[in-house]
Amino acid sequence: MTYNEIKELIRSRSEPDVIVGENTQLPQPYLIIKTESIAAVCQELFSNPQTYFDYLACITGLDNGPEVGTLEVIYNLYSIPYDHHLTLKVITPRHTPEGNLPEVPTISHIWRTADWHEREAFDLVGINFPGHPDLRRILCAHDWEGHPLRRDYEWPEYYHGIKVRYDNHNEVNGFKGERFTGFGFPDNNPDEFAS
Repeated sequence: MTYNEIKELIRSRSEPDVIVGENTQLPQPYLIIKTESIAAVCQELFSNPQTYFDYLACITGLDNGPEVGTLEVIYNLYSIPYDHHLTLKVITPRHTPEGNLPEVPTISHIWRTADWHEREAFDLVGINFPGHPDLRRILCAHDWEGHPLRRDYEWPEYYHGIKVRYDNHNEVNGFKGERFTGFGFPDNNPDEFAS
């Protein structure tokens, strides 16, 4: 199926306003799906024998910054039998009106790989996935405060008495980085080893 055929299939199997936007530019066109409908759309794409998106390659949480005031969840889907690629997005405010984390329905009941991907987006970007079977931090410590990939995140000076802030240690102590010499040849000159 083509991108447009998949788009029309989604429209025909869902409520009329399920697709709220799209970007058709290559190399990766995408559909923007209404947040509360993402699980139903993914279930259809997985279950429908015409599409059978059997592989969830990645879920990415993205902060567009406080100026824009939105977060995105990006889903990269692949159908192994049909060799179809599809990218879906949902866009949500950075916080609910009550100041809580935004919510995007889980898809972990459709693809098991979503389990850890959603945990990572929760941990690092601060997106809540209602219905997730085990939504807790996966990379940061369980008592870490905040979400480090938010654009307005401020790193703490200390965590349990351990200094965590980057302090230019390498530059202050004389380390300037290593010069790339390329594949084991000094100065990218393989002729030196020819003899």
